Amino acid sequence: MRVADYAVAATPKTIVTIGLGSCVAITLHDPVAGIGGLAHVLLPSEAMSRERENRAKFACTAVPLLIEQMQALGARLARMQAKLAGGAAMFTSLIATPALQMGERNVMAARDALQLAGIPLVGQDVGGDFGRSVYFSVADGTMRIRSVRRREIVV
Repeated sequence: MRVADYAVAATPKTIVTIGLGSCVAITLHDPVAGIGGLAHVLLPSEAMSRERENRAKFACTAVPLLIEQMQALGARLARMQAKLAGGAAMFTSLIATPALQMGERNVMAARDALQLAGIPLVGQDVGGDFGRSVYFSVADGTMRIRSVRRREIVV
């Protein structure tokens, strides 16, 4: 999966996205139905882009998009759980301002969208200054997160 893209699937599928820097992977999982979705979010909100048609591009629209697509497969909102990965500060040495980095803004926007939807955040691996790749298992909702700079972790 690419940047500003999403996928939903039923068991037994693994959804993969690579190259998360300041981007955030948002995963939703309905453990009873065995349905999951992942969005590779580029920006916190539509206000930050001229091109706004792609709902997977923004944290504020990607969460409702995943919910809709998962419900179409039989998932229920009341059973959904979320996990986040990414949101790194990739170029801190190049930016002199103490303002929030794009990665932090993406994480905050994803958390806000999940809270608005009433979906609990049950796991995360966010921040830092390194990139990540995510392997999301729809069968059990686990995220395997790989990075060049550290060992693989499971969330």
